[in-house]
Amino acid sequence: MKKIINKKYNKNEPWFKWLTRELNSYEAFQDFASGKNPEDVAEDFISNNMIAISEIFESFDEEDKDTLNQFLKLTECEWHVFRILEKQIALREKIRFVDFKNRTK
Repeated sequence: MKKIINKKYNKNEPWFKWLTRELNSYEAFQDFASGKNPEDVAEDFISNNMIAISEIFESFDEEDKDTLNQFLKLTECEWHVFRILEKQIALREKIRFVDFKNRTK
C-alpha cells in the first residue's frame, strides 16, 4: 500500500490512518447540532480536505481499492449493528412489565 504525504503530521502515513485521524478530529456533531444532515457534513469534510484527498488519489493502487472496499463493508456492518440496537431499544420501550405477584382478584 502506498503512503501519502500528510499535510500536518507524518509524511509517510497510510491514507486510511490519515482519514481515520482526520474524521475523528472533525467536529461533525457541531454541524449536526446546526441542522446539517450527514451527507452535507460528509461533503463539507471532503471539501475541507480536498488537497490531501487529491494527493491520496494520485497514488491510489489496487491494494488501496481493496482496503477501501473492506472499510466500506465494515462501515455498513457497523451501521446495521447500530440500527439493530436502535430497534431493540425501541421495542424495549414498548414492552410493559406486569407484576404477577400483585394481581387483583
